[in-house]
Amino acid sequence: MSLRILIVDDDPDIRDVLKLTLAEENYTILEAEDGEEALKIIQSKPLDLVLLDYKIPKIDGRQVVQRVKSDLLLRYLPIIMVTGKGELEDKIIGLDAGADDYITKPFEPKELLARIRMALRRAQRDLEANPLTRLPGNVSILNELSRRLEKQALFAVGYVDLDKFKSYNDKYGFEFGDEVIRQTARILIKAVRDKGNPDDFIGHIGGDDFVIITTPEKVDEICKQIITRFQEASPSFYNEEDRKRGYIIAKNRKGEEEKIPLLSISIGVMSNEYRKITHVAEIGEIGAELKGYAKSLEGSNYIKDKRK
Repeated sequence: MSLRILIVDDDPDIRDVLKLTLAEENYTILEAEDGEEALKIIQSKPLDLVLLDYKIPKIDGRQVVQRVKSDLLLRYLPIIMVTGKGELEDKIIGLDAGADDYITKPFEPKELLARIRMALRRAQRDLEANPLTRLPGNVSILNELSRRLEKQALFAVGYVDLDKFKSYNDKYGFEFGDEVIRQTARILIKAVRDKGNPDDFIGHIGGDDFVIITTPEKVDEICKQIITRFQEASPSFYNEEDRKRGYIIAKNRKGEEEKIPLLSISIGVMSNEYRKITHVAEIGEIGAELKGYAKSLEGSNYIKDKRK
């Protein structure tokens, strides 16, 4: 799969020049002619890099950078600011806003391609992440769990999963499904930020599966907020007809049509508060068992392991 680059410039001739230059590297190119359109694309489609002109209509380049870099799901997206020749102030403002690099017009094609490759390498090195949410992926999750075990500190791990997500994806398609996953990530981030500790961790296992790592005294409030916020958001994922009905008609795993309730969220919470945990694999096994039990219940739930 080729890497996806968004070109943002209000001059179609400049966009054409950039597209011709990038064609050498077989990148998939998306285009926007103003800051408003750029933000819509950045927030809705997985991208690998943005080439952003500083002077664009509606929302200027500096504001676009600020908004992207203030979003926890997007802040790792590399942005190269394109400025006019000799406009030193624009370069400084762009870099201060959080741009990863800049290049001036007119540019040498080879230099632009080298800067893009460098920015992509740096992003891949800095973050082993899920491409959809930009949250840390499986390697980071395992490292974090191992670190907590080594410290022998008290921890609580919540395994988060969406209920009936496959049926939703089948009916509404992957683009809508991806947006549900991104919204879920935002809900988790806000709950952990509001109710958790500064060093709490959120990871994205893949698909609609997430992990939160916190401490036993914080985990209940985090789970309660996740469930409340998800229940508030869930109806907005549907069209008006399905929302009013409160369910969709979809095929189950046997291929039979049935009424599928609106999306809900299940969390299985395990901790070392009451039992000794010595290996990462134990955490995963216990968490999966608890999450499975939570999913067997109707609606959104969290189940805590209190066994000794």
